[in-house]
Amino acid sequence: MKKIFSHFKEDLLSLFYPNLCCACGDAMQHSIGIICVECQLHLPQTDFHTDENNAMIKKFWGRIPVVHAASYLYFQKDSRVQNLLHELKYRGRTDVGETLGVFYGSVLNDSETVFKKADVILPVPLHYKKLRKRGYNQSDFFAKGLSKSMNIAWSDSLLQRNIFTETQTGKNRIERWENVEDIFELKNKENFEGKHIILVDDVVTTGATLEACANALYSKVDCAISILTIASAV
Repeated sequence: MKKIFSHFKEDLLSLFYPNLCCACGDAMQHSIGIICVECQLHLPQTDFHTDENNAMIKKFWGRIPVVHAASYLYFQKDSRVQNLLHELKYRGRTDVGETLGVFYGSVLNDSETVFKKADVILPVPLHYKKLRKRGYNQSDFFAKGLSKSMNIAWSDSLLQRNIFTETQTGKNRIERWENVEDIFELKNKENFEGKHIILVDDVVTTGATLEACANALYSKVDCAISILTIASAV
Protein backbone atom coordinates (compact mmCIF):
# COMPACT_ATOMS: atom_id res chain seq x y z
CA MET A 1 0.00 0.00 0.00
CA LYS A 2 2.85 2.37 0.89
CA LYS A 3 4.49 1.66 -2.46
CA ILE A 4 1.28 2.46 -4.35
CA PHE A 5 0.83 5.69 -2.37
CA SER A 6 4.46 6.63 -3.07
CA HIS A 7 3.97 6.25 -6.82
CA PHE A 8 0.68 8.19 -6.63
CA LYS A 9 2.47 10.99 -4.76
CA GLU A 10 5.24 11.09 -7.39
CA ASP A 11 2.70 11.21 -10.21
CA LEU A 12 0.79 14.02 -8.50
CA LEU A 13 3.96 16.04 -7.92
CA SER A 14 5.10 15.52 -11.50
CA LEU A 15 1.73 16.80 -12.70
CA PHE A 16 2.12 20.15 -10.95
CA TYR A 17 5.94 20.29 -10.77
CA PRO A 18 7.19 18.28 -13.75
CA ASN A 19 10.85 17.26 -13.84
CA LEU A 20 11.89 18.70 -17.20
CA CYS A 21 15.00 17.77 -19.13
CA CYS A 22 17.34 20.79 -19.22
CA ALA A 23 18.42 19.92 -22.76
CA CYS A 24 15.14 19.31 -24.62
CA GLY A 25 12.52 20.58 -22.14
CA ASP A 26 10.46 17.39 -22.19
CA ALA A 27 9.05 15.94 -18.99
CA MET A 28 11.00 13.06 -17.47
CA GLN A 29 8.93 10.38 -15.74
CA HIS A 30 10.35 8.61 -12.69
CA SER A 31 13.87 9.64 -13.63
CA ILE A 32 16.94 10.74 -11.77
CA GLY A 33 19.07 13.62 -12.96
CA ILE A 34 18.55 16.69 -15.09
CA ILE A 35 19.18 15.43 -18.63
CA CYS A 36 16.98 12.73 -20.13
CA VAL A 37 18.49 9.51 -21.44
CA GLU A 38 17.75 10.37 -25.07
CA CYS A 39 19.55 13.70 -24.79
CA GLN A 40 22.50 12.11 -23.03
CA LEU A 41 22.82 9.69 -25.93
CA HIS A 42 22.59 12.45 -28.55
CA LEU A 43 24.74 15.19 -27.03
CA PRO A 44 27.22 16.19 -29.79
CA GLN A 45 30.51 15.20 -28.18
CA THR A 46 33.64 16.51 -29.90
CA ASP A 47 36.20 13.85 -28.89
CA PHE A 48 38.78 16.66 -29.06
CA HIS A 49 40.62 15.10 -26.11
CA THR A 50 41.73 12.22 -28.37
CA ASP A 51 43.29 14.54 -30.96
CA GLU A 52 46.30 16.71 -30.16
CA ASN A 53 45.72 18.70 -33.37
CA ASN A 54 42.01 19.32 -32.88
CA ALA A 55 40.18 22.46 -34.01
CA MET A 56 40.19 23.95 -30.52
CA ILE A 57 43.89 23.61 -29.79
CA LYS A 58 44.59 25.16 -33.20
CA LYS A 59 42.88 28.34 -31.95
CA PHE A 60 45.83 28.87 -29.61
CA TRP A 61 48.67 28.00 -31.98
CA GLY A 62 51.04 30.96 -32.18
CA ARG A 63 49.22 32.70 -29.32
CA ILE A 64 49.95 30.76 -26.12
CA PRO A 65 51.64 27.42 -25.44
CA VAL A 66 49.18 24.80 -24.16
CA VAL A 67 49.72 21.16 -23.31
CA HIS A 68 46.26 20.23 -24.61
CA ALA A 69 42.89 21.88 -25.23
CA ALA A 70 39.49 20.27 -25.60
CA SER A 71 35.76 20.85 -25.35
CA TYR A 72 33.13 18.37 -24.29
CA LEU A 73 30.43 19.41 -26.80
CA TYR A 74 29.91 21.23 -30.07
CA PHE A 75 27.91 24.44 -29.73
CA GLN A 76 25.19 25.30 -32.22
CA LYS A 77 22.33 27.77 -32.00
CA ASP A 78 18.88 26.40 -31.17
CA SER A 79 20.33 23.11 -29.98
CA ARG A 80 20.33 20.94 -26.87
CA VAL A 81 23.73 22.35 -25.97
CA GLN A 82 22.54 25.95 -26.19
CA ASN A 83 19.58 25.05 -23.97
CA LEU A 84 21.90 23.52 -21.38
CA LEU A 85 24.17 26.54 -21.36
CA HIS A 86 21.19 28.90 -21.10
CA GLU A 87 19.88 26.99 -18.09
CA LEU A 88 23.33 27.12 -16.48
CA LYS A 89 24.20 30.72 -17.22
CA TYR A 90 20.89 32.56 -16.97
CA ARG A 91 18.41 30.42 -15.04
CA GLY A 92 20.45 29.49 -11.99
CA ARG A 93 20.78 25.81 -12.88
CA THR A 94 24.26 25.36 -11.50
CA ASP A 95 23.59 21.61 -11.35
CA VAL A 96 23.83 21.62 -15.16
CA GLY A 97 27.45 22.75 -14.98
CA GLU A 98 28.38 20.24 -12.31
CA THR A 99 26.60 17.39 -14.11
CA LEU A 100 28.39 18.15 -17.39
CA GLY A 101 31.67 18.35 -15.50
CA VAL A 102 31.09 14.91 -14.01
CA PHE A 103 30.12 13.52 -17.43
CA TYR A 104 33.19 14.93 -19.15
CA GLY A 105 35.51 13.99 -16.29
CA SER A 106 34.36 10.39 -16.65
CA VAL A 107 35.05 10.52 -20.40
CA LEU A 108 38.55 11.87 -19.77
CA ASN A 109 39.22 9.27 -17.10
CA ASP A 110 38.38 6.50 -19.56
CA SER A 111 40.91 7.68 -22.12
CA GLU A 112 44.67 8.18 -22.17
CA THR A 113 44.99 11.95 -21.97
CA VAL A 114 47.35 14.38 -20.26
CA PHE A 115 44.37 15.99 -18.51
CA LYS A 116 44.35 13.19 -15.94
CA LYS A 117 47.87 14.20 -14.83
CA ALA A 118 46.99 17.83 -14.08
CA ASP A 119 47.57 19.24 -10.59
CA VAL A 120 44.80 21.82 -10.26
CA ILE A 121 41.69 23.10 -12.07
CA LEU A 122 41.06 26.86 -12.24
CA PRO A 123 37.79 28.26 -13.61
CA VAL A 124 37.91 31.54 -15.52
CA PRO A 125 36.77 34.06 -12.89
CA LEU A 126 34.05 36.70 -13.07
CA HIS A 127 34.57 40.23 -11.83
CA TYR A 128 32.96 40.70 -8.43
CA LYS A 129 30.34 43.09 -9.88
CA LYS A 130 29.17 40.52 -12.41
CA LEU A 131 29.42 37.76 -9.80
CA ARG A 132 27.25 39.77 -7.40
CA LYS A 133 24.69 40.43 -10.13
CA ARG A 134 24.45 36.81 -11.33
CA GLY A 135 25.05 35.23 -7.92
CA TYR A 136 27.49 32.59 -9.17
CA ASN A 137 30.17 31.84 -11.73
CA GLN A 138 28.91 29.18 -14.14
CA SER A 139 32.46 27.95 -14.85
CA ASP A 140 32.97 27.17 -11.14
CA PHE A 141 30.39 24.40 -11.31
CA PHE A 142 31.80 22.79 -14.44
CA ALA A 143 35.20 22.86 -12.70
CA LYS A 144 33.63 21.36 -9.59
CA GLY A 145 32.16 18.47 -11.57
CA LEU A 146 35.49 17.81 -13.31
CA SER A 147 37.25 17.87 -9.94
CA LYS A 148 34.78 15.44 -8.45
CA SER A 149 35.05 12.84 -11.20
CA MET A 150 38.78 13.24 -11.93
CA ASN A 151 39.93 13.64 -8.32
CA ILE A 152 41.91 16.80 -9.13
CA ALA A 153 41.95 19.80 -6.80
CA TRP A 154 40.20 22.98 -7.90
CA SER A 155 40.02 26.56 -6.65
CA ASP A 156 37.68 29.46 -7.40
CA SER A 157 39.75 32.09 -5.58
CA LEU A 158 43.37 31.80 -6.77
CA LEU A 159 42.77 33.41 -10.16
CA GLN A 160 40.95 36.75 -9.94
CA ARG A 161 39.50 39.23 -12.40
CA ASN A 162 40.35 42.77 -11.30
CA ILE A 163 38.85 44.82 -14.13
CA PHE A 164 35.19 44.81 -15.11
CA THR A 165 34.69 44.19 -18.83
CA GLU A 166 31.74 44.38 -21.18
CA THR A 167 30.14 41.22 -22.48
CA GLN A 168 32.04 39.48 -25.30
CA THR A 169 28.85 38.86 -27.29
CA GLY A 170 28.88 40.61 -30.65
CA LYS A 171 32.57 41.54 -30.56
CA ASN A 172 35.03 40.51 -33.24
CA ARG A 173 38.34 38.81 -32.46
CA ILE A 174 40.38 42.02 -32.02
CA GLU A 175 37.66 43.65 -29.89
CA ARG A 176 37.43 40.53 -27.71
CA TRP A 177 41.17 40.57 -27.10
CA GLU A 178 41.21 44.31 -26.27
CA ASN A 179 38.28 43.71 -23.90
CA VAL A 180 40.15 41.22 -21.69
CA GLU A 181 43.81 42.22 -21.94
CA ASP A 182 45.61 42.50 -18.56
CA ILE A 183 42.52 41.95 -16.41
CA PHE A 184 43.49 38.81 -14.46
CA GLU A 185 45.64 38.36 -11.38
CA LEU A 186 47.04 35.24 -9.72
CA LYS A 187 47.01 34.87 -5.92
CA ASN A 188 49.52 32.74 -3.95
CA LYS A 189 51.63 32.19 -7.05
CA GLU A 190 54.12 30.03 -5.16
CA ASN A 191 51.51 27.25 -5.17
CA PHE A 192 51.68 27.00 -8.97
CA GLU A 193 55.40 26.75 -9.68
CA GLY A 194 56.02 23.72 -11.87
CA LYS A 195 52.34 22.72 -11.85
CA HIS A 196 50.10 21.55 -14.67
CA ILE A 197 47.01 23.77 -14.57
CA ILE A 198 43.70 23.19 -16.34
CA LEU A 199 41.88 26.42 -17.19
CA VAL A 200 38.11 25.93 -17.42
CA ASP A 201 35.42 28.02 -19.14
CA ASP A 202 31.88 27.44 -20.38
CA VAL A 203 32.19 28.23 -24.11
CA VAL A 204 35.18 29.04 -26.29
CA THR A 205 34.72 31.21 -29.38
CA THR A 206 37.85 33.21 -30.24
CA GLY A 207 39.68 32.09 -27.09
CA ALA A 208 40.56 35.68 -26.08
CA THR A 209 39.50 35.31 -22.44
CA LEU A 210 41.33 32.00 -21.98
CA GLU A 211 44.41 33.48 -23.66
CA ALA A 212 44.36 36.42 -21.23
CA CYS A 213 44.06 34.02 -18.27
CA ALA A 214 46.95 31.91 -19.53
CA ASN A 215 49.14 34.98 -20.05
CA ALA A 216 48.42 36.10 -16.49
CA LEU A 217 49.61 32.71 -15.24
CA TYR A 218 52.67 32.53 -17.49
CA SER A 219 53.75 36.05 -16.48
CA LYS A 220 53.83 35.04 -12.80
CA VAL A 221 54.87 31.39 -12.60
CA ASP A 222 56.69 28.65 -14.47
CA CYS A 223 53.80 26.29 -15.21
CA ALA A 224 52.10 24.19 -17.89
CA ILE A 225 48.54 24.96 -18.99
CA SER A 226 45.76 22.92 -20.56
CA ILE A 227 42.25 24.14 -21.39
CA LEU A 228 38.84 22.52 -21.03
CA THR A 229 35.43 23.99 -21.84
CA ILE A 230 31.87 22.73 -21.88
CA ALA A 231 31.37 23.68 -25.51
CA SER A 232 33.22 24.97 -28.53
CA ALA A 233 31.82 27.14 -31.30
CA VAL A 234 33.95 25.70 -34.10
